[in-house]
Amino acid sequence: MARARSLSAHARTVLAVLLGAGGAWSHGYEIAQRAGIKSGTLYPLLIRLEAQGYLEAQWQQPAEGGRPPRHAYRLTETGVQLARDNPPQAATLPTVGQAANP
Repeated sequence: MARARSLSAHARTVLAVLLGAGGAWSHGYEIAQRAGIKSGTLYPLLIRLEAQGYLEAQWQQPAEGGRPPRHAYRLTETGVQLARDNPPQAATLPTVGQAANP
């Protein structure tokens, strides 16, 4: 029988941010800002959640010329359920204003 690992506080926070996006695609930088998580922690987490089937990802072309394509993420149906089953603790989810102005 496989043992289920509990989610880290960062994973719970990222899932909550994506759940709050309501199914819209979110870019890594946007997620990092809203979750208050540095990119060195965020991207491995996003890759792991995608590999486990909780996220889907796609490259999106920029609306403005001269900018590189960006990787966008959103929750799958199983990801939505995981996010609902594992809400972050109240102290770990910063508001948008806190993340943008540390």
